[in-house]
Amino acid sequence: MQDTLLLGSEGIKKTILHGGTGEIPKFITGAKVTFHFRTQLCDDDRTVIDDSKVVGTPMEVVIGNMFKLDIWETLLSSMRIGEVAEFWCDTIVSQPSEYNRESWALSDEERLKVVPVLHGQGNKLYKQGRYQEATQKYKEAIICIKNVQTKEKAWEAPWLKLEKTANTLTLNYCQCLLRMEEYYEVIEHTSDIINQHPGSVKAFYLRGKAHMEVWNEAEARQDFSRVLDLDPGMKKAVKRELAVLNGETEAMAGEEAKNLSIHLPGPEKLPLINYWNDFVGPMCLNAPSARELKCWLCCF
Repeated sequence: MQDTLLLGSEGIKKTILHGGTGEIPKFITGAKVTFHFRTQLCDDDRTVIDDSKVVGTPMEVVIGNMFKLDIWETLLSSMRIGEVAEFWCDTIVSQPSEYNRESWALSDEERLKVVPVLHGQGNKLYKQGRYQEATQKYKEAIICIKNVQTKEKAWEAPWLKLEKTANTLTLNYCQCLLRMEEYYEVIEHTSDIINQHPGSVKAFYLRGKAHMEVWNEAEARQDFSRVLDLDPGMKKAVKRELAVLNGETEAMAGEEAKNLSIHLPGPEKLPLINYWNDFVGPMCLNAPSARELKCWLCCF
């Protein structure tokens, strides 16, 4: 047993119980890691909370997945092939069981069967306005799809079929995020889809709505324009969004003009000679251009 090691994350200690072989793998996004785990409490009895070997099925994690299990990826990235290690975590760790043990312990065939069930449950929760719960269903379905997809060759027919389902679920997930006002996360996920699939109308539409909410006016208009290019049938929906955007833009411009307006005493309050000498004259002298002088005079 090697001495306890401190990882680069606060509150995590590691002890190697059995050394692995080779160098520590440099996992790339999309790589799948298969491993067994046992989770215990730090009490006198070392109470076991979860044990994959008891279930008989190893856990699988897709590295870099947007729905990753936070700390787990950090722990796995520190290990060699065949290594056995113990980690002490003084932090909140999401248990794989929180993502429903039935889903990650399923075979690929069973995973594919449960995806439409989770999809339907998510849609039902969305219609009921239970957006947080709906996101959990969509997440679990996406994890099932991604785990199966890693076994297929990228961009071939079986992989593309799974990719289409995963994108549909991800966009449903983004619709929930919009309702939850998580606009920047929507922009992140829809941009990932657009980068891989630039013909996704719904991705552009949802990203446009998110940009609009965070006052990225130019980006929102570009996305809505792209929506119309891809699907002219979306004209009514886009027109509605642009009307909202135009109204908000005009309201903001009016508010800015109000805040920047110059309040001068009217000429009826002062003798004409004093009004010119005290206010207009100095402004004329200080005006850097005829255009600014004209703007200033329009404020009187």
